[in-house]
Amino acid sequence: MAGASYGLTTVMTGQPLDTVKTRMQGMPNSANQSMLQVGRNVFMREGIRGLYRGGLPLVIGGSMMRSAQFGVSGKVSDVLNTSNLPEYKLCGIFNYKIILAGIAGGLGRGLVEAPTDFLKVRRQVEQTWSIKQVLEGTGVTLGRNTFLYSSFVLYMDLSKQCCAAGYVPRWLTTKDGGNLTPFAKGAVCANLAWLTIWPADVVKTQRQSGNYGNTNALALLRKNISNGTLYRGVTPGLARSTIANGCSMVIYEFVHTTLSKMYDVKRKDMT
Repeated sequence: MAGASYGLTTVMTGQPLDTVKTRMQGMPNSANQSMLQVGRNVFMREGIRGLYRGGLPLVIGGSMMRSAQFGVSGKVSDVLNTSNLPEYKLCGIFNYKIILAGIAGGLGRGLVEAPTDFLKVRRQVEQTWSIKQVLEGTGVTLGRNTFLYSSFVLYMDLSKQCCAAGYVPRWLTTKDGGNLTPFAKGAVCANLAWLTIWPADVVKTQRQSGNYGNTNALALLRKNISNGTLYRGVTPGLARSTIANGCSMVIYEFVHTTLSKMYDVKRKDMT
């Protein structure tokens, strides 16, 4: 339920900027337009409805997708923490158990997200599709999500360490100073994760858009490197991430905490 509430909130608050980002990445005729130009063109032609293109697949799939990422990573983290595996932090900072749990959560999310994200992208770039095409881009989606979510949980863990060490301004932390506030956690950690893997997101969108033929992911990556477009759409993408993930994390924390108390269960997620 907490994961579903996260996914629904993300679509409601972030879909317009996601549509702009996707069109900048996946539509050649929008490649040289600014974020404002792309958004204005969509709004003038279709209004708010156009900016929410592709939202329905994410409303349906987003609930399962977010539940998968939080649920799988939480379960794997619980198993690792109760096992006899040694404790170890790379460079004294990076906990390998958190990285492994994040990778598992990313794969869980990717398996659910690949078909729904394909449908979202095709709607946003106004391309037709067929059933046999639904799994196009699955490989790069799984790869992107593996690094995206493992980076996200790793940055959440690092943020806790920074809070404990007093490196974070108190207005960004919880009352006890031990963690970021839910909004700051969702916004800051998600943005850092997106910046880490952004080129993979550009390639993933282009693979799914249908506007680049059968060009494989590696060839698209090389093309974006040569064109200097590896970070195409990053401005609306980060703006969306700040608003959507910040708000979604607030809702997620509220729902998860409320239901945990209601049913008297111990939280095992990684937030």
